[in-house]
Amino acid sequence: MAEAAFGVTIAGGGIAAACCAHLLARRGLAVTTAAYERRRAPAVMLSGAAVALIRDVMDRADLFVDAPRIARRIVAWGGGDPVAMPHDALVVDAAALATLADLPASRDTTPAAMTIRTDPRALPAPTRFGARIATAASVLLRHDGDARDCWIESLDAGWLFLIPCGARTGSLLSVGLPLDEACDRSRHVAARIILTDEATAIFDPVPRLAVATGGEDWIGCGSAAIAFDPIGGDGTAQTVRAAILAAAVVAGIASGGDRAALIAHYDAMLLATMRRHLALCVPFYRSGGAGHWWRTAHDALIRGHETCTHRLSAMPAPRYVLRDFDLLPRSDAA
Repeated sequence: MAEAAFGVTIAGGGIAAACCAHLLARRGLAVTTAAYERRRAPAVMLSGAAVALIRDVMDRADLFVDAPRIARRIVAWGGGDPVAMPHDALVVDAAALATLADLPASRDTTPAAMTIRTDPRALPAPTRFGARIATAASVLLRHDGDARDCWIESLDAGWLFLIPCGARTGSLLSVGLPLDEACDRSRHVAARIILTDEATAIFDPVPRLAVATGGEDWIGCGSAAIAFDPIGGDGTAQTVRAAILAAAVVAGIASGGDRAALIAHYDAMLLATMRRHLALCVPFYRSGGAGHWWRTAHDALIRGHETCTHRLSAMPAPRYVLRDFDLLPRSDAA
C-alpha cells in the first residue's frame, strides 16, 4: 500500500497524540484526529533532554523559551537532612502542554488502516504495579529564594514533590497521603509553602502498562498504554519517546513492512521500558522509609519487575532498531 493512501486515525489527545500526528503528517500520511476532553493536570517539570526532544519532534525551537527554570533539586529522603544538587529543568504549565497537544479535528476521507489510541477508554485495562493515590494543588512560596529550587521529601507513608512555577507560586504533589495530612507530617516542604484555596486534582501515580499495547490494526500510546511513577521524573520524556516509536511503527507498516513483526516489536519495547522503569524506582522505595507503606510499594515494584522479566523471556529478540524517527531492520542497521 502506498504511504499517500495510508490513513491513520488518532483516537485521543495529549502530548502523545500531538507528537504522533506531527511525525506522521510530516511523512505525508493521511491523519484523522478527533476532539478529546482531557482532565486537568498539574505543572510538569521537564529536563533539558526532554525539552530538546519535544522541540525536535514538533519542529518548534521556540517552545517553552519563557518557562521558569529550575537550577537546584533538594532532596530530603529516608529521614535524612536535605541534600542540594545542581539541576537543569523547565517548569511547563499544564495549559501550555494542553495547547501544544490540541489537534485540529480532521475529516480526511482516506480509510484508516491503523489507529493510534491515546484515550484510556479505548485500551484494555492496565496492569498496575502497586496501589496508591496522588494529590496536586497550587501553593504560594513563602520565600523568593525558593523560586528556582524543586524539593522532594519522603514521609513515613508517602512523599512530597514541590515544583516552583514562578517567583512566588508553585505546584505541590503528595503521593500516598492526603495533601493536608502530608503537610502536617512534613519537616521541610510544608514550612516553605502556603496552601491556596484552589481545587486539588487527584490522579493515579502508580506505574502501569496496558494488558495489550497493540493489535492487528491499532497501537496504544501515551499514558493510556504506559505510565511512569512520577518519582522517576521521566514521564513526559517517556511519553514522547513512545510516540516516536509508535509513529515509526505505523510508518513502517505504511511502507509495506511486516505488520505483525512491527507491532510485536512495539509491544516488546514498551514492556522492556516498563521493566527498566520499575528497576529504577526500586531504590527510591527501598530507602524512602521503613514503614508498611514503603515496604508494600517496594514489594509491588519487585513483583512487577519479575513479571516483566518473565514476559520478555518468552518474546523473540528485537528485529528492529530505532534510528532518529525511523525503524530499521537490525540486519540493515548493522
